[in-house]
Amino acid sequence: MSWLDKIPQTARDYLDKNRLDEVECMISDLPGVARGKAVPAAKWDKQTQFHLPESIFFQTLTGGWGEAAGDAGFTEPDMILKPDYATATAAPWAADGTLQVIHDAFGRDGTPIAFSPRNVLKRVVDLYKAEGWTPVVAPEMEFFLVAPNIDPTKPIEPMIGRSGRPAAARQAYSMTAVDDYGPVIDDIYEYAEIQGFEIDGITQEGGAGQLEINLNHGDPVELADQVFFFKRLLREAALKHNCVATFMAKPIEGEPGSAMHIHHSVLDAKGDNIFIDAQGTETDAFFQFIGGLQTHLPSVVAVMAPYVNSYRRYVKDHAAPINLSWARDNRTTGLRVPISSAKATRIENRIAGMDCNPYLCIAASLACGYLGIKQGLRADEPYEGDAYEGESELPQGLWGALDLFDENTAMHEVLGPDFARVYSIVKRAEYEEFLQYISPWEREHLLLNV
Repeated sequence: MSWLDKIPQTARDYLDKNRLDEVECMISDLPGVARGKAVPAAKWDKQTQFHLPESIFFQTLTGGWGEAAGDAGFTEPDMILKPDYATATAAPWAADGTLQVIHDAFGRDGTPIAFSPRNVLKRVVDLYKAEGWTPVVAPEMEFFLVAPNIDPTKPIEPMIGRSGRPAAARQAYSMTAVDDYGPVIDDIYEYAEIQGFEIDGITQEGGAGQLEINLNHGDPVELADQVFFFKRLLREAALKHNCVATFMAKPIEGEPGSAMHIHHSVLDAKGDNIFIDAQGTETDAFFQFIGGLQTHLPSVVAVMAPYVNSYRRYVKDHAAPINLSWARDNRTTGLRVPISSAKATRIENRIAGMDCNPYLCIAASLACGYLGIKQGLRADEPYEGDAYEGESELPQGLWGALDLFDENTAMHEVLGPDFARVYSIVKRAEYEEFLQYISPWEREHLLLNV
């Protein structure tokens, strides 16, 4: 069967109108950056797999390296990359006909590369399937549209909207604010339609030029693929209009940060939600899932908040949770149960930042809930009132978060011990790179005062 018969209809529709010139063979590294090769269409037709060195997973965001190669040493052996044709989608911003295809990584013996983020998520989903469960997620993506920032020493500023003024802050849910960057949103919609992605809605958030895009619920791997693709889509749409889409957790001083909230539910073999019983009452599994999140989330904050900037988001009264309380329809808690019909009962994790790797973040969040059910953990009583008034229960920085990550061996068994080893090494190397940088704050306040 031709590979064209294996790709989604939207990709085939795109190729009906555009002569295929190039295929981008992509895979996510640990930070979530797309790595891979651009292959001419003629070569793509003849090959079923490609190769990249496994060392791409040892690379820090700055281009440095973590000493994570293991006993074999840093020999940079090749991985075998096999296309998942179901992920094939257009790159509608490209000048010539271009498809993007996500690949899975395997060793030469055919086993999945344990520290490949997509494989980590597949491992967790398989653990659910072994129990007869199907996890369902729905991510919410927050991001900022900002002015081009050519000089990194200068603060990030909001984009200039259609009105000629900088994007306004503190205008959550304002339709006028959304209209101000209407041309960018028009291209977001167009690109998404061409790529076959269904947007559940776009809203203005509380920050200057901050938007939120909600995706429909579905399979965790498919939704992580969409977030992976969406980050590129949003960047391309913004660049077309002389602005930049950023997914930093806290890009602008004094403004709220950007989260990737994750809604979870779990279905049994009959397709019924295990969080409720036949009478519509919340089940033990519901409370155990929350208990797992409350117990294990601190150890995976290093995955959901993976950079030093991530921890600037966890500030009281700045639209980000500071603890692991749960409540019904309360956005001040870290864990929220939204208003819904009984069948749609779900649990929202509000801890993760938008700077996370979507595969790893969703995997870690599902892993917490899985351990909660398997270990029979129980949720605290739901929080009453403003949870910002409570004490912080989250690590205050990346290094401390990594210590908690290293200590949770039960979590390592779910995510994969080899992944846990590599992730910790690479993130600590990245943190040490950060320590070599002297910030403007230090020069301003320490240079002449200490």
